[in-house]
Amino acid sequence: FLTLYNGPTNAKECTYEKCKYVHDIDRYFAEKPDDIGPLCPVYSTKGFCPRGVTCRFAKNHLDENRNNCKQDWYDEAQANDSVNHMSFELQTMLRKRTYNFSRAKEIAKKHFKKNSDTVEKKVSQSSCTGEPEIKDCVDAALATTESVTEKKQGYSSDYGVIKERAVEKRKVDFSNKLVLSPLTTVGNLPFRRICKEYGADITCGEMACVVPILNGISPEWALARRHKSEDIFGVQLCGNNSELITCAAQLLNENCDIDYFDLNIGCPIDLIYSQGAGSALIRRTNILESIVRSCSEVLNGTPFTVKTRTGIYSNKSVAHELVPKFEEWGAKAVTIHGRSREQRYSKNSDWEYIEKCAQQAKTIPIIGNGDVLSYEDYLEYKKIAPSVSSVMIGRGALYKPWIFQEIKEQRHIDLSASERFEMMRKYVNYGLEHWGSDTKGVENTRRFLLEWQSFLHRYIPYGILENPPQKINQRPVSYRGRDEMETLLASPNCEDWIKLSEMLLGKVPDGFNFIPKHKANSFAEAQG
Repeated sequence: FLTLYNGPTNAKECTYEKCKYVHDIDRYFAEKPDDIGPLCPVYSTKGFCPRGVTCRFAKNHLDENRNNCKQDWYDEAQANDSVNHMSFELQTMLRKRTYNFSRAKEIAKKHFKKNSDTVEKKVSQSSCTGEPEIKDCVDAALATTESVTEKKQGYSSDYGVIKERAVEKRKVDFSNKLVLSPLTTVGNLPFRRICKEYGADITCGEMACVVPILNGISPEWALARRHKSEDIFGVQLCGNNSELITCAAQLLNENCDIDYFDLNIGCPIDLIYSQGAGSALIRRTNILESIVRSCSEVLNGTPFTVKTRTGIYSNKSVAHELVPKFEEWGAKAVTIHGRSREQRYSKNSDWEYIEKCAQQAKTIPIIGNGDVLSYEDYLEYKKIAPSVSSVMIGRGALYKPWIFQEIKEQRHIDLSASERFEMMRKYVNYGLEHWGSDTKGVENTRRFLLEWQSFLHRYIPYGILENPPQKINQRPVSYRGRDEMETLLASPNCEDWIKLSEMLLGKVPDGFNFIPKHKANSFAEAQG
């Protein structure tokens, strides 16, 4: 009730028997925590705050009667600067399994059957002991087919039709671009806005799992949200089944404004790998072919790309063998992360091998990824891998989002502690716009800020480096900054990160505790 409360205090009583919300506005204000600050970033930016009395900056936009005010220049049509919201009608169709996926199913079935027939023919032509790996692929393919037929994961019927969007498909040029990598948890919309302001050319949303997408799960659909500043924006899909991934690609392409789709075959996380998705697809070549061929066809001209690692094991790189296959199957670009699944992030990215992969492509661009933290790194890796079309940056952007500006201007940017703190303040304001300025939105913004701070603190200011530039896989030594704020920003202690969040978002709730989601040690001493 109060979340939607924007009118006078004499609103009608709620008649819902099981309602657990507070309906006494005076009691609510008596129990509500103090405002975080005098100015609501949403109200000051957009001219109206939809959170009303629940906003943690509510005094900024409530009149003496506690009515929620609008500024004269407020334009409702322009207020929402992000797109790709899931409508209630679409969510209902997905949950009732009435969305029409017949086209995606037909395409996926066609390519899967064609691929299975080819594999079976190779098996029949080989000796009993000659090609065991192909035999294993057939068994896996048959098992997957049975799973889709019996369980019907994500949907069950084909009633109801949504017409395809009649928009002209814009071609995406992946050449000579700086690409922001899809980053789980921390690569959210507010963070991408920061990176766009510092010069990122192409952005990609966080890895989205296809089953929650097909089931209409709101948090997963939020990963496809796009800000108006993201002029070239992609969504990365993750799954282990060609039909499900094809259906998800069709669904998002028909209902969202997305410039390209990317397939994740590089995620090293055990949970994803054990389900046959992420980097596990590297060794499931028959399923991989069906996915790339099916998605390339179902997307109706929207580019479909692939992001892969060098292979599963560090002593057996296979990406150079996959690149020409990706091109043949219809992929419009391929990103090579220069580490294996086994290496995670603990070894240096192999740009010589990335160059080897790039030389296998005939026409499609190859995007190199790994260990870029300065413009010197960028120039060095471009020299090692001249055939690479563009460079994708992940952790380097988390350490210092201004890396895109550094590369474009070919200079080091030594931001002061106050400038870095203001960047965090801007991120917080973007977060309150995106997640809301009520208590729930504030705590969501705080959590994502703390996740980002688990990377931000690893940056060493250029002005105090003894041997510049900083290398991404070298653990920084403890140091005292040029002022107290710089020292605080460099602290590896979670309690200090919480102090920083309290400067921007007010005191944390009682009993608050934070453990970074990305707890794994991503540092390693540089290998000579």
